[in-house]
Amino acid sequence: MPSHAKPSLEAGLVALKQGNYQTAIAQLEPIASSQNNGTASLQAKVGLVMAYARTGEVANAIAISQNLIESNNPQVQEWATRALEHLTKRKKSDRESKKVETGFIPFENSTPDSTPDSTPITPPETPTSEEKPNDDRVIETKSDDIPPMVPLARLKATLATPPPPPATPLSGFMGSVTRTQAKLFGVIYWRQAQRARAWQPLRKPKLIPLRLLSAGTFIALFWVIREILKLALGFINQTLVKLPYLEPIQVLYHDPTQLLLIALVILMGVSPWLLDLLLANLYGQREFPKDVLNTHSREAVRVLQRCSQQRHWPLPKLRILPTAAPIILTYGSLPRNARIVVSQGLLEQLADDEIAIIYATQLGHIAHWDFAVMSLLLLVTLPTYKLYQQVSELGDKISAKIWRWPVTILASLIYGIWCLLTGTALWLSRLRLYYSDRVAAEITGNPNALIRALLKIAIGIAADIQKQEHTSWQLESLNLLTPVSYQQSLSLGTIASNLSFESFLKWDTANPYRRWFTINNSHPLMGDRIERLCQIARHWHLDTELHFASVPSKVKRQSFLLQVAPWLGIPLGVLFAAFVWLTWQLAFTLKFLNLKWIYEDWSFITGCLLIGFSIGTVMRINSFFPDIKPATVQTDDSLPNLLADPSALPIDSVSVRLVGKLLGRQGTSNTLAQDLILQSSAGLVKLHHISWLGQSVNHQDLIGRQIIVTGWFRRGATPWIDIQTLETQSGKTIHSPHPIWSTFLAVAAQAWGAYVFLTG
Repeated sequence: MPSHAKPSLEAGLVALKQGNYQTAIAQLEPIASSQNNGTASLQAKVGLVMAYARTGEVANAIAISQNLIESNNPQVQEWATRALEHLTKRKKSDRESKKVETGFIPFENSTPDSTPDSTPITPPETPTSEEKPNDDRVIETKSDDIPPMVPLARLKATLATPPPPPATPLSGFMGSVTRTQAKLFGVIYWRQAQRARAWQPLRKPKLIPLRLLSAGTFIALFWVIREILKLALGFINQTLVKLPYLEPIQVLYHDPTQLLLIALVILMGVSPWLLDLLLANLYGQREFPKDVLNTHSREAVRVLQRCSQQRHWPLPKLRILPTAAPIILTYGSLPRNARIVVSQGLLEQLADDEIAIIYATQLGHIAHWDFAVMSLLLLVTLPTYKLYQQVSELGDKISAKIWRWPVTILASLIYGIWCLLTGTALWLSRLRLYYSDRVAAEITGNPNALIRALLKIAIGIAADIQKQEHTSWQLESLNLLTPVSYQQSLSLGTIASNLSFESFLKWDTANPYRRWFTINNSHPLMGDRIERLCQIARHWHLDTELHFASVPSKVKRQSFLLQVAPWLGIPLGVLFAAFVWLTWQLAFTLKFLNLKWIYEDWSFITGCLLIGFSIGTVMRINSFFPDIKPATVQTDDSLPNLLADPSALPIDSVSVRLVGKLLGRQGTSNTLAQDLILQSSAGLVKLHHISWLGQSVNHQDLIGRQIIVTGWFRRGATPWIDIQTLETQSGKTIHSPHPIWSTFLAVAAQAWGAYVFLTG
């Protein structure tokens, strides 16, 4: 390829993206007409098809598409076949009527300038879950229809974003382009599956599980805080007793249960105003006028106004965070004082209808009242997380190691408390998103827009992590209330150029044991969530944004049993304890052996549980950490295939050796290696590292550098790699002794269990 081809190709693609079609044609024609049939020539021809179609030169676009069908690249052949089909339909339609307008799929980081009349917004009389429709007519939208006219998307105003192009009617042949063809331009094209014009109301969901789980979350939060307080007060009293000339403060001996319960109820009531202050001081939250939201999404304003009027609510107060990552959350204690907080990044990266339906999901949280408990949780966890951040920053400023270690331990302890508090709401955080997705789809009649919005949020969060080269404080501290978690965004948000969303998410929909691996996740499986939205779309006779295969994957049952062996050992330990008790009871009855002191002291059951857990851990170690052999190790090119395997379990332990950049927070805040990410050519992957005491090289010394990761890849709800070694180009190596620590844990549990079993 000539040396000038690459810059000309880039200039042509940029001009195409900006809407300067004549400039794009002038730049791309020389490359497309060259004899070289390489990647640059193919990209130029694809760009010319798009440019000619947009300028109305359909004959030229058809000619190039016919040429592309003869390409040796199967992806280009598929793309050209679909393009030719739509172009032919357009040419025939243009002959029949000059008034027919067709649509083009906007770029993934763009939104329409305005909502055209042909894009329906649900009118006030459109049926919702609470209203019975006047008729049950459903307007079908078939997958082979030419999409309605969508104006040329304006690119959101960012530093790297060019000026918005004019709103021009565009051709619709890109409506069926799949995600695997994103490599042609490095951007993602969406099917832009349509919305319902009129739709039947869905069956009313059962809210009892959500109500019970909300109450259970409050009780769990109360219990955890009470136990933490009792432990802290007991430690303070014991310390005061041992100090000379000091007596313990007697008030600390009082049971904090009643006072804590009253405090939590009061905090829940005043949570909107306290969170206003916290978010304003910590993250720069400010008021967000409705008129400004209207410039980003007219439909969002109409959805908020219509739903508030129907439910007799005041309009929720709107707030905005100056954050590039796309997030949105809702807090408050009552519908009348609810706040909806959106980030600047979400407004810049989502289209008009996508912003509207994301706001509709927040209305779902308000309607179901789960936002009240989550607001209390945020009010409790946010100051805790801020304390952890401040202690970590203090530790970074201390140069003397002798003083840094106590601060590091304190920061890690506070982070552990924060994890414990957030852990009380994991089940509620997962379940409530299914309900809010359903409400949003029913309010707008546009489940496909929510699918696109969720995927774009994942892409935006991953892009923010890549840009900052670590997980920001905002993403981690607010994660529990956001629609998409930052953990599930890592691989999902960066894999699109190497793997289709359908292939990546197949694990979430087809693996029979997938839900067992979400127990400690804050958000439901993205594939499972999107599949439910697709079911709603199909119920309304709509084509779906993603197409999932309905065939479940087959996984060996013994593999799953081996995966959960440590936890399976706990109920087996209970059965063993029952057998021992019956044996001793029989021996005592027959006066064969008097061990009454054992079966009267039920602590021996605890010993059996620990022994069972230890045996299960030992059984799993060899399969979980097999020897890594150079002949069978997988490299970066294999990562997409590993992510696409729907039958994989973490126990499969695929040996990998990946090259990339190590991302993560530096300093005291990452002492536990909770924020380690590999940025490889195939995307982002979470890393699990356990420090080896006394290592001369710390894992934080390698952050920001090119490294080689050797370890075991595991496909679960969140894909990750258990590290064996981290190597730099200069030869520095860090070992992560996962097998050794697992063995140590098993031996410790065995010894402790035996001690309890024998001594009581």
